[in-house]
Amino acid sequence: MSERGKWMALIAALLGWLFDGLEMGLFPLTARAALTDLGIASDQLARWQGIITAFFLVGAATGGVLFGWLGDRIGRVKSMMLSVLVYALFSGLCGLATSAVQIGVLRFIAALGMGGEWSLGVALINEIWPGRSRAFLAGLIGAAANVGYLVIALVGSVIMGNILGANAWLLDLGIPSEWAHYLVNVDNKGWRLITLFGMLPAFLTLFIRLFVPESERWLHERNQGATSYWATVDLIAVLIGALAGCGIIGLWAYDLSLVIRVPLTLLGLVVVTGGYLYPVMRYLRRAEVVEGTAKGQGTLGLMVLAACLSGVALLGTWGTVQQAPPWSGSLTDAPDTASSQVQVWSALGAVLGTILAALVADVLGRRLTYSLLCLGSLLIVPTLFLGSEQFNVFFLATVFIAGAITAAFYGWLPLYLPELFPTRVRATGQGFGFNFGRVIAAIGVLQLGNLRQLLSPYGFHDAHVYSLLAGIYLIGLVIIWLAPETKGRPLPE
Repeated sequence: MSERGKWMALIAALLGWLFDGLEMGLFPLTARAALTDLGIASDQLARWQGIITAFFLVGAATGGVLFGWLGDRIGRVKSMMLSVLVYALFSGLCGLATSAVQIGVLRFIAALGMGGEWSLGVALINEIWPGRSRAFLAGLIGAAANVGYLVIALVGSVIMGNILGANAWLLDLGIPSEWAHYLVNVDNKGWRLITLFGMLPAFLTLFIRLFVPESERWLHERNQGATSYWATVDLIAVLIGALAGCGIIGLWAYDLSLVIRVPLTLLGLVVVTGGYLYPVMRYLRRAEVVEGTAKGQGTLGLMVLAACLSGVALLGTWGTVQQAPPWSGSLTDAPDTASSQVQVWSALGAVLGTILAALVADVLGRRLTYSLLCLGSLLIVPTLFLGSEQFNVFFLATVFIAGAITAAFYGWLPLYLPELFPTRVRATGQGFGFNFGRVIAAIGVLQLGNLRQLLSPYGFHDAHVYSLLAGIYLIGLVIIWLAPETKGRPLPE
């Protein structure tokens, strides 16, 4: 592949990940204002935030498998273009929603594309850039997403802090006054306008279509006939898995007995896992029958292991540090301003942490680095939530450090996951591995409300709940030593 082609692919992927971060940051930033504007009572805000976040995470998990399958079937570039278009259009449409349910549905669909773009971009870049560049590029992947998270935080801060100016800006653009008032007014704090920024990535699809070349490794597999073993009918199982994931959310969204919730949740997880793994199982079976070799031996086990490693990081992020922006409002009389500042400082730390994590993993090894990240996260999360009682410089400095350590996993994962899977199943394998962790995170996020109710009679509050959830990193300390060490090894063919 030409040098120009490699750089075009890298630029497109980095922009895609940047916009991924922008989409992820939209709802945490605007949730309080949006749900209040849509008629959700203040005592129900946390519940609805959890439900919508859970749907988003399940959507991303489904998208990782769906678009990963598509990337292995029709190519990385075409699938990436479709995934970006999906998450751009449906994220932006949230700005026109008239109910909390509509936001939940639109966020779910947008997340399909976002989850897919991650796995496709990671596969493409790892396949076209030389092995010596992989660590630095993995760090850039994580950093780009957090730059997007930072960008939307800054945009939101400007709009929320200057409502009248934003309204005047829309009028100057020729937008009718009733529409300008609908998008930006003091009552809704401009959440609709902020959300519409989610449509910006749609322009990236044109760039991808015109300038980004396909992976030569994937083209080789296609020419060998390996892509023909994928079958569209297998995606029915993915649909069943997605419905089961949504069903789990429903179990915890309503006030049901634990006797009903727990067994049905476990059953739902079995269905989700089987549904998402089914296309790969069928692919490997067809390839084995036609070629007479078991090239995919061990692939399913590695996919489950990757999902567990990702699940620890994702549950830790969404259950703790992602709760910091709305939680910080309890420390100040200006909750919306505090939320924006926390998101900014967390994102700045994350940009640094993701780059450093990948570089350190190339020196110390994948397993030791993951272990150190778990230990660091286990210490910093309680420090963040229990170490400050005021919104001050110390608190923001702790937010920065917490963002750096807990988000560093997202520089480590793009380095490690591609090293587990051969080219023919790389997009699907790492798409499942990374994004299935979001289902685990979704279930965990839904437990926040239950933990609050369980612990509140004993004098514990939200900060204690988030700190307690950091115990998930203890599981990561054990799981990582069951995984293979891939430092210094080439990508499997």
